[in-house]
Amino acid sequence: MSHISSKRLFYTIFVSLIILTGLTVFVARQDFGAMNTPVALAIAGLKATLVILYFMGVRYNTPLTKVVAASGFVWLIILFGMTMGDYLTRSWLGFPGR
Repeated sequence: MSHISSKRLFYTIFVSLIILTGLTVFVARQDFGAMNTPVALAIAGLKATLVILYFMGVRYNTPLTKVVAASGFVWLIILFGMTMGDYLTRSWLGFPGR
């Protein structure tokens, strides 16, 4: 059995994505110090979640599809963690001769 979403839902999600994009632009022009990146990533994550749940239809799909979609996010977190681990533990050497 297939679920059919209303046009109103899609328009609401679209308007939400436009508002979140405007919020992203606003946040990019503000100085939150060390919180700039986490705030921008939180907004981006919310936008990605809306797109995945509604436009890609994961919300009304089978549990296996939900697990596969969630595992993609888990893999992304693992890759970010490995990248940050490398970046934070690397010693930065200057140019030779300086």
